[in-house]
Amino acid sequence: MVQMDENVKAKWGVVQTQYQRRADLIPNLVEAVKGAANFEKSTLTDVINARAKATSVQVDPSKLTPESIKAFQAAQGQLSSALGRLMVVSENYPDLKTNQNFLGLQAQLEGTENRITVARNDFNEAVQQYNTKIRSFPANITAKMFSFTEKGYFQAEAGSDRAPKVKF
Repeated sequence: MVQMDENVKAKWGVVQTQYQRRADLIPNLVEAVKGAANFEKSTLTDVINARAKATSVQVDPSKLTPESIKAFQAAQGQLSSALGRLMVVSENYPDLKTNQNFLGLQAQLEGTENRITVARNDFNEAVQQYNTKIRSFPANITAKMFSFTEKGYFQAEAGSDRAPKVKF
């Protein structure tokens, strides 16, 4: 159980590292976008504010409760939404779409989002193994004696079960 608990904490560390990588890319992305004439300031402000909120939500690896995971995920979801709006709005700026810095940052962000998905899946798998172990007999008796409690999972964002509407 201790090994599995430590594995969950290690996987959580990888998740946090990938989210931090994304947060570190955002200031550079915002600076590249600021160079585009007449770019919607409210969109940039939303991204900056969402980044600040997302980086302020910290989860103690020893307390990976469903509630703490949900709060972390909600803050990260707001940042994902703001970044999505930024990318959609950027399509209206031909100069920005050809800017090499912007294109490079966009590619890095896409790669980071893929890494986040892999890290979250690995974390959920480790949590499943851990939770199964501490709830199975006879390990559940030892788990209760030594305060091993269930860990929370990452779950799909609300509304992700519906495909987005694309209009041309």
